[in-house]
Amino acid sequence: MRAIRGVLKALGRGLLDQLRIIGASPLGTVGALIVLMFALVAIFAPVIAPHDPWDMLRGADGRIAMNRPPSDEFLLGTTKMARDVFSQLVWATQTTMIIGLVSGAISILIGANIGLIAGYYGGRIDEILMRFTDIVYGMPFLPFIIVLIALFGRSFWFVILAIVLIIWRSSARVIRAQTLALRHRQFVLAAKARGCSDLRIIYRHIMPNIMPLLLLYTAFNIAWSVIAEAGASFLGFGDPNALTWGGMLYDLWISGRLRTAWWWFAPPAICIVLLVCALVFVSRAYEEVANPRLRQR
Repeated sequence: MRAIRGVLKALGRGLLDQLRIIGASPLGTVGALIVLMFALVAIFAPVIAPHDPWDMLRGADGRIAMNRPPSDEFLLGTTKMARDVFSQLVWATQTTMIIGLVSGAISILIGANIGLIAGYYGGRIDEILMRFTDIVYGMPFLPFIIVLIALFGRSFWFVILAIVLIIWRSSARVIRAQTLALRHRQFVLAAKARGCSDLRIIYRHIMPNIMPLLLLYTAFNIAWSVIAEAGASFLGFGDPNALTWGGMLYDLWISGRLRTAWWWFAPPAICIVLLVCALVFVSRAYEEVANPRLRQR
């Protein structure tokens, strides 16, 4: 328990330092505010959305509101099935944020632990873990998710599983390289001399020193997860019962109104670009910490 409290305390101090890092970067601050805005929309989706996203709506004239452009009655217009685009966008924000955050968090957890263990122990353990990482590098995302869907069906959780099983690989390699550089530093050797266990050294002494790198790749992984989910859903491999931005674009595509219903296309497309750019802005702030030479440019 003492070791766990020590790790949590060290991580807490590290997270406070990361907030200062983001605040010191104008782009990082803008990116963090945009991500916070999407997070608030996701949390308060039931309050913000004026209609049920699956309801077929009628206009004030009593007619089914199919393919209506934006108006006072329907803020972002309606779909071919007379569903409110704004309500769908709000609820899709919640689903997309859950997929991005869960996929990004789990993937960095896997990649960080593999990188830390491989870099710290080296030798045969390093060889086995890195060869396994090389195998994952050879697995393309779309064919992999197609196989998963063929075996288990179109599911929200299998989309997350497919993303997680692919994107941890980059963070594992980079964190392993950083751990190799840190394991011979004086503070690590001093901890060994004091009789600290390997787990304590890895998670109490080494991990806080690579926190900017961890959060850099967390932001990258979340951004990649959002793009991957949007791509998979747009190609028809997403969960048909879950609203996502990519799923909205897929519904637009199969409706045959991609060129005419701009009010249906623009909102989810803009949200995807905006959220990914915001995460890249946040990652840029951490990149300057992980690579100090960037500050000199």
